[in-house]
Amino acid sequence: MLPRHHGNGYLGAREKEKTLYSISPHKFQPRSTPSSLRRRRQLFFRLGIGLAGILFLWFVWPGASLFSIFSIGFLSSGEDFQLETVRYYDLSNVQGSPRGWEREERILLCAPLRDAEPHLPMFFSHLHNFTYPHHLIDLAFLVSDSKDQTLELLSKLSEELQAHEDPNMPFGEISIIEKDFGQKVNQDVESRHGFAAQASRRKLMAQARNWLLSAALRPYHSWVYWRDVDVETAPFTILEDLMRHNKDVIVPNVWRPLPDWLGGEQPYDLNSWQESETALALADTLDEDAVIVEGYAEYATWRPHLAYLRDPYGDPDMEMDIDGVGGVSILAKAKVFRAGVHFPAFSFQKHAETEGFGKMAKRLDFSVVGLPHYTIWHLYEPSVDDIRHMEEMEQERQAREKEELERVERAKKIKDQFADPNPQWEKDKADIQNQAMKEKKGKEQGQTALAEDEEPVAKPVVKGSSEGKTGAKVEAKAAKAKAQ
Repeated sequence: MLPRHHGNGYLGAREKEKTLYSISPHKFQPRSTPSSLRRRRQLFFRLGIGLAGILFLWFVWPGASLFSIFSIGFLSSGEDFQLETVRYYDLSNVQGSPRGWEREERILLCAPLRDAEPHLPMFFSHLHNFTYPHHLIDLAFLVSDSKDQTLELLSKLSEELQAHEDPNMPFGEISIIEKDFGQKVNQDVESRHGFAAQASRRKLMAQARNWLLSAALRPYHSWVYWRDVDVETAPFTILEDLMRHNKDVIVPNVWRPLPDWLGGEQPYDLNSWQESETALALADTLDEDAVIVEGYAEYATWRPHLAYLRDPYGDPDMEMDIDGVGGVSILAKAKVFRAGVHFPAFSFQKHAETEGFGKMAKRLDFSVVGLPHYTIWHLYEPSVDDIRHMEEMEQERQAREKEELERVERAKKIKDQFADPNPQWEKDKADIQNQAMKEKKGKEQGQTALAEDEEPVAKPVVKGSSEGKTGAKVEAKAAKAKAQ
């Protein structure tokens, strides 16, 4: 095998100068000039340049004193003279600690974007609310394969954020990177979460994450926080809350709200899980480039998912060791990435992107945990079935409203065409009752007067006389008439 350097490029190898593999001239050939003479020539060269500079300055400013010219720094001591382009970093000081805000540890927040224009205002409102010192957070965005105005709106919101009147609001640094990867999968729910598109889509997403990280990670970053822009609700203290656990990789639980007719809420991120024997056996049966994805009937892994272990009243600090991680919200120590862990854009142990990242981190003995009872909420995006059902419910609602409106109109029309009979009936009833009372009262008065007029006057009657007989006949006739 041909050696990379010339044979006599190594000390004590002059006996190899006649080697068969001599390549001349060669930039790695040893210098034949003695080191002392070489240093002397360099010194004279530098002094000549310095003297020429002084003479030039003296010619330009003839009134200037030699002291002012020397004070520029040409003759300063070697200890004080340092080039500004040389910087020194001690990576042992950026390992990450549980209370990084007290040690002023810097965080790199990474957000890959694609057709994210509708979500950017909400995302920047979350940035405003972060309680971790903003000047210790650097933002990095990667805009790829977008067809909307993501890049323009992102630039506008970033400039407004950095020019905020509150001195505590601007962030340390904002980097906006643009790079397309040829992602063809549409951004609607059915396309993004369809089983057929998962493997290729995840691999391209992994490339985007790796490009963003490699372009934005600096030697002074202690933490890296990955965050999706379509997170709807999350605690303002999420960075401190996750950092306090002092884990190499940590993720919260991710759910999403649903309409009441769908149950109100649902687990969202199923990519955070513990490995199972069933899944390992399944992986052995798959092709080399196959990618296992969770939540699909095609791959029954029977893994314990972080999302399904949530208890709304559980301890939010409870930890669970996991193997795969979801990409909605990840806090990782920067040393994890510096050690070589990345988001595989290929099948790594039959996984890719964030799940492959978790597997790789575990493979390098980093701690990977999830918090089953610490929950953030993803934006609800209705599926095609949900939209169809909502359209049917809307049609039913409109039909009910139309039927009710027609009923009210019919009742109004009847009321307008026919007077309400109830008041007249009440009036007629009262008149009839009054008339009946009057007739009854008049009849009673008439009977009383008749009785008084027909009452006979009693006279003494002589027994056996004709008057007595005549009086008896008259009384009998009066009684008969009264009876009639």
